[in-house]
Amino acid sequence: MDFAFDARTEELREKLLAFMDTHVYPAEAVADEQRAALASPWDTPAVVEELKAEARRQGLWNLFFVDHHGGPGTGPGAGLTNLQYAPLAEITGRSPQLAPTALNCAAPDTGNMELLAQFGTDEQRKRWLEPLLAGEIRSAFAMTEPEVASSDATNITTRIEREGDEYVVSGRKWYISGAMNPDCAVFIVMGKTDPDGADIRRQQSMVLVPRDTPGVEVRRAMRVYGYEDHYHGGHAEVVLDRVRVPVANLVGEEGGGFAIAQARLGPGRIHHCMRLIGMAERAIELMCRRAVARTAFGKPLARQGVVQEWIADARVAVEQLRLLVLKTAWLMDTVGNKGAHTEIQSIKIATPRAVVDILDKAVQLHGAGGVSQDFPLAELWAAARTLRLADGPDEVHQRSLARRELKRYL
Repeated sequence: MDFAFDARTEELREKLLAFMDTHVYPAEAVADEQRAALASPWDTPAVVEELKAEARRQGLWNLFFVDHHGGPGTGPGAGLTNLQYAPLAEITGRSPQLAPTALNCAAPDTGNMELLAQFGTDEQRKRWLEPLLAGEIRSAFAMTEPEVASSDATNITTRIEREGDEYVVSGRKWYISGAMNPDCAVFIVMGKTDPDGADIRRQQSMVLVPRDTPGVEVRRAMRVYGYEDHYHGGHAEVVLDRVRVPVANLVGEEGGGFAIAQARLGPGRIHHCMRLIGMAERAIELMCRRAVARTAFGKPLARQGVVQEWIADARVAVEQLRLLVLKTAWLMDTVGNKGAHTEIQSIKIATPRAVVDILDKAVQLHGAGGVSQDFPLAELWAAARTLRLADGPDEVHQRSLARRELKRYL
């Protein structure tokens, strides 16, 4: 990357690049070996805890987080702008299964921490936000449901009914990221407190549900293209059978769930896109190394015209995407998430689509190795392809973006 960032960002970039070379990349194979020997596939390999301790020691901790309340545990990396965080998140995207977790910058915890910081009460922040920032627990965000098209959040069927001083929560969720991790201590559950309300965007609310609450059943792990995504704590189907929590567990206000979800997803979308660029950079690196090392039909793959086209097109796409992501980050910092609405949707559409194509070409260049466990490409492809669905599918963002453009002419 040839951009000239401010001194603090450059310092953190250099430190993070060294951390990746010295600690993260060597730990990838070690983590796989350790996980294979664990009693449960959802337990955390020892090397991951070692990475977290080293990242914290080096000040590479909670880099995404801006603490508006001055609470403890934010670490020396807190307070970065979106523009400052963007190149750092890109670097972690080169090893998405390890690096974000090592820095305590992994989804869904990042979004949940920001949600609690912005909308949580003092008590909620003390009980849940502080241990999350310290890396002592993990969390999950429970919105998606199997029975409805959850791309339209107004479809949510989970019920949150008040009975005296408690809410009773009933529903079925799936693809709840992080829920399989034994360290996952709390779910932020979205459901309807006013299912018949006139305003369909004021029917939803969010409540905090501790994992050990009676009636919470983590039923099974959901696979993604055959992968279980161990490092992020898996994706689970969760059943909530008349789960009772205190009214004090409400996040924000009744009817505020839809707005809170939108506030949470904005930063999450750009974080995903930042990391996707790092994934694409690693794919290009692997393509180039493969191309100069392998020979087919009498000459190195690097001299094959089609391979040169793949590499050139990948470089052009990454440079375009990076500029758009950086512009979006700058707008979020200067005019807010609402002011950056068009750009946030644009990067959410463009980035996963382009990165999937780059990874597909990288897989093709590696032949059988590309789909094997010997290279990270297949797993990276699965993760990138999934992001065309996560945080709203492409078509939802295209619909909204088109309406925004057309509005100027109506």
